[in-house]
Amino acid sequence: MGKVQEGDTITVEYTGRLEDGTVFDSSDKHEEPLEFTVGEGKIIQGFDKAVIGMEVGEEKEITLPPEDAYGQHNPELVRDLPRNVFPEDQELQPGMVFMMALQDGRQVPVRIAKVAEEQVTVDLNSPLAGKTLNFTIKVVGIAS
Repeated sequence: MGKVQEGDTITVEYTGRLEDGTVFDSSDKHEEPLEFTVGEGKIIQGFDKAVIGMEVGEEKEITLPPEDAYGQHNPELVRDLPRNVFPEDQELQPGMVFMMALQDGRQVPVRIAKVAEEQVTVDLNSPLAGKTLNFTIKVVGIAS
């Protein structure tokens, strides 16, 4: 086993925290540690780059600015939709998340930002957009 290189499939244990220390995700919440192929673009850019050069058993802490994580909050991704596109029997409240179908058939999560009588303001940004993220990462396996 050597050091993690681009193209390696690796397994990591991790904990992600906001700047105030709040844990937003952790491999402890999942049945298995996170497995991904380095450089494939399936995880946030800063996390993907941070593991390069690590060895099995090595642990490190990283801080990712929004540009290396979920990006800045994009106001163009905040939209007003007619109230009737949501289930009539559903009481809508800010913070609720719904899956919405795009024109190409994909489903995306939308977070309700504001509810008015005739329209609902939804935010398509990740809830982590615009935030600095802190991770503790431990490489537990490398399968080249």
